[in-house]
This record gives sequence, C-alpha cells and structure tokens, in this order.
Amino acid sequence: MKGLGQLINQRDWMGDVRMKLLAGPILIIMILGMMILPLPPFALDLLFTFNIALAVMVLLVSMFTQKPLDFAAFPAVLLFTTLLRLSLNVASTRVVLMNGHEGGDAAGKVIEAFGTFLVGGNFAVGLVVFLILVVINFMVITKGAGRIAEVGARFMLDAMPGKQMAIDADLNAGLIGEEDAKQRRAEVAQEADFYGSMDGASKFVRGDAMAGLVIMVVNIIGGLLIGMMQHGMSFADAGETYTLLTIGDGLVAQIPALVISTAAGVTVSRVNTDQDVGQQMISQLFINPQVLILAAAVMGLLGMVPGMPNLVFLIFTTLLGALAWYLIRQKNQLLVRQDIAEAPAPVQEAPEASWEDVQLVDTLGLEVGHRLIPLVDSRQKGELLGRIKSVRKKFAQEVGFLPPVVHIRDNLELAPNSYVLTMKGAEIGRAEAHPGKWLAIDPGQVSGELQGAPTKDPAFGLPAVWIDSNQREHAQVYGYTVVDASTVIATHLNHLLHRHSPEMLGRAEVQKLLDKLSGDQKSLVEEVVPKAISLTVLQRILQNLLDEDVSIRDLRTILDTLAEYAPQQQDANELSALVRIALGRAITQHWFAGQDVLNVMGLDAQLEQVLLQAMNGNGALEPGLADTLMSQAEQALERQEAAGEPLVLVVQHSLRAVLARFLRRRMRHLVVMSQAEIPDDRTLRVVTLVGGR
Repeated sequence: MKGLGQLINQRDWMGDVRMKLLAGPILIIMILGMMILPLPPFALDLLFTFNIALAVMVLLVSMFTQKPLDFAAFPAVLLFTTLLRLSLNVASTRVVLMNGHEGGDAAGKVIEAFGTFLVGGNFAVGLVVFLILVVINFMVITKGAGRIAEVGARFMLDAMPGKQMAIDADLNAGLIGEEDAKQRRAEVAQEADFYGSMDGASKFVRGDAMAGLVIMVVNIIGGLLIGMMQHGMSFADAGETYTLLTIGDGLVAQIPALVISTAAGVTVSRVNTDQDVGQQMISQLFINPQVLILAAAVMGLLGMVPGMPNLVFLIFTTLLGALAWYLIRQKNQLLVRQDIAEAPAPVQEAPEASWEDVQLVDTLGLEVGHRLIPLVDSRQKGELLGRIKSVRKKFAQEVGFLPPVVHIRDNLELAPNSYVLTMKGAEIGRAEAHPGKWLAIDPGQVSGELQGAPTKDPAFGLPAVWIDSNQREHAQVYGYTVVDASTVIATHLNHLLHRHSPEMLGRAEVQKLLDKLSGDQKSLVEEVVPKAISLTVLQRILQNLLDEDVSIRDLRTILDTLAEYAPQQQDANELSALVRIALGRAITQHWFAGQDVLNVMGLDAQLEQVLLQAMNGNGALEPGLADTLMSQAEQALERQEAAGEPLVLVVQHSLRAVLARFLRRRMRHLVVMSQAEIPDDRTLRVVTLVGGR
C-alpha cells in the first residue's frame, strides 16, 4: 500500500509538471486560434471578462511585490496579455462587422455595456473617451515606463562589474559562503535580464495602443460600408450602430491595456526595499505631522476664498488636521514610554566586592562608539553580528581552528563613529565606520571620482571614499568596490584574525584539535603527543606555520611528519621546516592555485652565495649586508607586484627560515618558500631577481 501511494503521488507530480510545461504552448495556440476561428458572442463575453480580471491581477501582483525580481515573469506576461487583447480585437471585429446590423448586443453583452452604459450611448462622447485613454496609455504611461526600463537596463549593465566585485570581496572576506555568492551572482544577472526584457516588452504595449487606433478607424469605415452596401442601412443608422459597437470594443480592450501599462510602470519604477509600493507610500507620505499641518493650513485658506467649494476644502482640512493630531499624539506616547523605560533605578546600597567582580581579559574584543551601536544591536536588525559569525566560520574552515568569540561592548570614550579591535586586552586595530553610508574602495582601476569623505580601507590600506547611498550605483559603474559599514568592520576583523592567528592558538585550542583527530587517528595522536613531543612544542610548531599564513587543517600530515622526525629532532623551528616540506603541495596550491608554471622571485646567484657563507659562519647577517638585502628585496617586490605575479620568493632550504624571519618584519605580504616545498609536477620559473638587474 505504501508503494502504491508513492506511485500515485509520483504520477500526480509528473502530471503537474506536464501541465506546467504545456501551459505556455496551449495558451499561444488558443490566442492564435481566436484570430482565425469565429467566436460566438457569449465566448467573447467570457474572454473579455477574463482579460479584465487578468489585468487587475497583474496590477495587484505588481503592487504587492517588494522587488522587481519577485515578478520576474512580468515581461512574458506583458507579451501574452498584449497578444490576447489583439486576438480579442480581431475576433470582436469579425463579429461586429458580420452581425453589427442586428443590434447593440450582436457582439456580446460586454461590448454593448461598454458602448452604451459607460458613455451613455453617445458615440461622440465614447470616441473622445477612447481617444483620451489611448493618449494616456501611449503618451504617458507606456512611454514613461519604457524610458525607465531602458535607463534601468543600461545602468544595471554598467553596474554589473562593480556588483560582481562586491560579491567577490564579501566572499573573500568570509562574509558569505560559496552558495550565497552563486545566488547573488545569479540575482545580478537576473536583474539585468529583467530590465532588458522590460525594455523590449514595453514596445509591445506602445504598439498595442497604436493598433487600437488603427482597428477603431478600420471598424468604423468598414461598418459604414457593410451597413450601407450589404444591409441597406442609412448612413446615420449605420454610423451610430457600428460606431457604438466599435467604441465599446475599443474601450473593453483599452481599459485592461491601461491597467497592464500601469502595472509595468509600477514594477520598473519601484525602489528595492523590504516594503511593497503601498507600504512605501503610506509610510513616507503620511508619517510627518508637520507636513500634514501645513497641508491642512493651505487647504483651509483655499476653503475660505469666496467662490470656492468651501465644504469640500474644509472637509479635507479637517481630515488632514485630525491625522496630524493623531500622529503627534502617538509620537508623544512613544516618548513617554521611552522616558519611563530609561528612568534611573532607585539608589541601593553598594554590595561588598566579590570574586564575581573580577573581569578576565577577553581574547578578542570589539569596542564601538555610540553611533555604531545599531550595527551590533540585534533588536535594531544590526547586520554586524551575523557577519562576525560568518567571519569566524570561514576562518575556521580555511585556517584550521576555531577563533575565540568576539565580545562586543560600547565605549562612550571613543569617537561616535570609531571602533577598536582588541586581543587579550591590547588594541590591534582602530578605524571609523559610518552607518547608512557606503565605503567605495579604489582597487586601482577606477574610471571616475566620487564626492565624499576620503579615507583608507582599514583592512588593506587602499584609497577609499565614504559616500551616500545615492552614489552607490555610480561608484560601481566607475569600478569601485562598494561595501557597507558592517562589511568594512567584518573585513577588518577577518584581516586581523589571519594576521594574529598564532597568538590566538593556545594550548586549549591545540588540545581540542588533538581530541577532534583522535576520533579517527587515536594511535597517531598518542604516538606523537606526549610520547614524541610535548603539547607545548606542538603548539609552537603550529604557531610557526600560522605565522607564515600556512593552514593547519591537515593536522594528520603534520603529526605523521612529527612522528617520523621528532624522535631524532626536538627543536621546534627545525621540525616546523620539515612539516612545511610535507605540506609543500598545499602551500603551493594556496599561492598558485591552478597554475602549472610558477612565476616567482629568486635570489641572484652572487647574493645567494654571500648569504650562504654568512649562514655558515656565525649565522647572522652583517648590518651592511642586511640593509642591502632589505632594499633589494623591496625593489624586487615592487617589480613583481607591478607585473601582477604572486609575491613569492623561492630560496634554498637552508636559507628559507632566516630570510622569512628577516624580510617579513617589514614586508608582511611577502611569502618565502623553500625549493624543497615545490612539488615535482610544477615548473618553477624565476621572473624577478633579488639583487639582479
């Protein structure tokens, strides 16, 4: 029975899929069939009514969506509804010309109602109303919506590179995952496709309005000729009968067309927020009591002018004044509740000090000025808390251990927009962020300048500008990487976490890593710690790796290497060098992902020989040699960076540790690798020499 039920459900699902797949082709065939096959008046009534209902539904859907992509099918709906109206015009024209001499209901009750009831049976009034509707639809709504869609499509395409760079920046900073990045890239592409489709689909609506005029003229002339020549009607009778039917036919088609055009204008003219159009209008038009009071005063003055409709103006004066009074009352009640909530508590006798008053130093801390509090307040939907969680998760996945929790608190001694990042109570980073504004970072290839407060990106020191929200699209078009205040702080935190990762790796973290590995490799862990080396030595080895941006995720390989060499060697630095060789493939992959030929920096042969002699002597560099080496390394680093190549220096194994400690004091972004760490299947090519010309 269970298998039978699953089979039935599967068949139902497949049936639903088939119906959805066939819905579009069936609809097109029906629309084309209406143009060819004659339809009875009752069928026309049903189809005209369906057309009106469909137009109203489209308008309501466009009003209640919060962003254009929520109604991504709108360009296709616009095309189908336009074809449906044109097909109905063709079908109704056939019926009007064939049966119009029989009376007003010859083409159906809907056309008769629109031709008689709505315009009082006066074809002159109906003609004027029809022309006005066509002009409104063609000259105002469709033209404006088409222009907005055209400009939106152009700006969307221009802003795509900047948006893609912002997504890549968030991904690299650990603020979003790979799946979120794919989804956001897909949304950017869908937005560009949507506005491009709307730009093209709006042309159908304008063509529909022009077709309505042509069809009306053809129907009136054709009706006069058919009525007079085939049915013996007088010119006046034929003109009145066929003109009323033609106007009814035109109105019943143009009114839904006007509704659909309005829906198109609403869809392309909205601003992306978490509110629909109705909520935006209510929350922004009727929120300021001062505006309502001034509007009521103006209406009251107009109502007192002699000859004006005083009653109507005074009614609106009363309504606006009452609404302003209600808003002021609500605001005062809110202020009273806030004052009560913030009232100081009664003074109590201070309790005796206890051990609970002792505050231990937080491993990681974030102190913010009072203007940054909304960013870290969950009650105010602060985004920074979620971004910090994402940063910690991505750090753990990339580096190999979980960083401490970031303790956040406000500090009134800081400047309003300042924040301080601390580690073990000491400051490791300080910068400013401006909530509500965007930081436009210059990656080095921008095509324009922005108006704003110049600054530097706190994470990487790149030139940047704090800009208002209305300049965000322009900044992306110019090639800037645009991020909000929460992203700025989170990226700064992520950078400092990587830089200070050795200090965060304590004995407790190392023990947790061993406990995690013990689940699968218990014998390996017991062989290394504490039999071969102590937990302290292992901690020092892992800190050495982290200090040079080497991930410790592959803890199994690290322990395998230590199990082999630790019985003969107990020095943490020597063991670190051996572990690096074992992790050579992973280190190379990190800096040269997907590259078979490694374009690196190397030492000039003469300089290398001098350094080897110095190492074999007393193991230290002479001051003159040290200064020369540092200056030549900086020059080579600039040439390598200008060429767009990885900042990696490859040297002999015996020189690697000394040069890494010496050069990375002033050049943290330099990577020093040993030739022994390069896998055999990679080709090494020295493109920049340190000490060469």
